[in-house]
Amino acid sequence: MCSVFRSVLVSISFEWIGTKNRSGADLDDFVDSDPQKISWSEGLKRKLNGGHLAKFAESKLRPSLYRPFTKTNLFFDRVMNERVYVLPSIFPTPDTENENKIICVAGIGNRKGFGCLVTNRICSLDLAFEKNQCFPFYTYDEDGTNRRENITDWALSQFQTHYRDDTITKWDIFHYTYGLLHHLDYRQRYQENLKRDLPHIPFAENFWAFANAGTRLADLHVNYESQPEYDKLNPIETPGMQVDLSVERMKFSKDRTCITYNNFLTLEGIPLEVFDYRLGNRSALEWVVDQYRVKVDKRSGIANDPNRTEDPEYILRLIGQVITVSLETVEIVNSLSALKSLFL
Repeated sequence: MCSVFRSVLVSISFEWIGTKNRSGADLDDFVDSDPQKISWSEGLKRKLNGGHLAKFAESKLRPSLYRPFTKTNLFFDRVMNERVYVLPSIFPTPDTENENKIICVAGIGNRKGFGCLVTNRICSLDLAFEKNQCFPFYTYDEDGTNRRENITDWALSQFQTHYRDDTITKWDIFHYTYGLLHHLDYRQRYQENLKRDLPHIPFAENFWAFANAGTRLADLHVNYESQPEYDKLNPIETPGMQVDLSVERMKFSKDRTCITYNNFLTLEGIPLEVFDYRLGNRSALEWVVDQYRVKVDKRSGIANDPNRTEDPEYILRLIGQVITVSLETVEIVNSLSALKSLFL
C-alpha cells in the first residue's frame, strides 16, 4: 500500500480502550508490533487510545491508483488509513467512481517537475509528482449523497461571457483545463509559478481546441485499460521454454527499444516517442515497468505480487495499451503546441 494510505486489513482488538486510565498500562506494551499483522503508526495508536472502532465493509475495498497506470487494492477507512484528507468527499462510495473524475497536479514544493493526470480512482499523495493535489468535478457528503459540482456557476458564466458561447458546459471547462495543463508553452511560461503555486487557468484563444483535446486526453488516461494494444510490438519467445506470462522484474534494453518481460519473453519494437510522455521523473511506460514487479517487504517478509492468476495476460496487455496511450498523448500535446495558450 502507498504511504499516504497506510492500510491494512486485519481485526483489531479494542480491549485496550479505557485500560490505561484504570491500570496505567502503556499502549506500546499492549499492541502486537509484528509487522505481518499490522503497522502501528502513531496516528493509529492515537485512534486506538481514543476508542475509535474499525469496522469491515465490502464497500471499503477499493481499487486505487498508486502510481500512473498502476492500480492497487486499498481498504479505504478513516481509522485504518493514516491520512485520507478530503478524499472521502470526492470518492465516498464505489458508485461515485463511475461518474466523478479528478485532475491531479503537482503540489506546492514538488521537486519532480510539473505534471497532471486525470483519474476516477482514489490516488496516492506521491502519485508521480510530489504533494499531489486533486481537483474533482463533483464533491459529496461522506455517505455519497448531496452531489455538488465543483466548478461554480460564476466560473461557468465567466467562460460563457468571455467566449460569447452559451453552449459551454462545466464539463467542457473541466476538459479545457486538462488540455491547457498539457500545453508545453503554458508549462514553460509559468514553470517558476508552478513550483510555488497551484495552476492558474487563463483564457486561451481557442477554447474548443483545448476542450476537445482535454476530452480525448481524459478518456485515454481514465480508460487506459480499454485502449487497443500497440500493434507493432514484436514478442520474441525463447525457444524450448514453456509459455510463461508471469513477471518477476521487467527491464529495458540499453536503447530502450526492448523490454525483457521474463526469461521466456522479450518485447521488441518500442517506439522512442513513448518516452516523451512523462509524469514526474519517468515516462508512463517506465512507471508500469518499474511498478509491475514482485516486491518483498524487508520488515514483514510479505510479497507484493502483481501477477493475476485470473488474468495472466493483464500485464502484457497493459504494456501494449500504455504504449498506445503514450503515443496518442504525445500526438495530442504536439498538436496543441501551435495554439496560443492565452491572450497576450
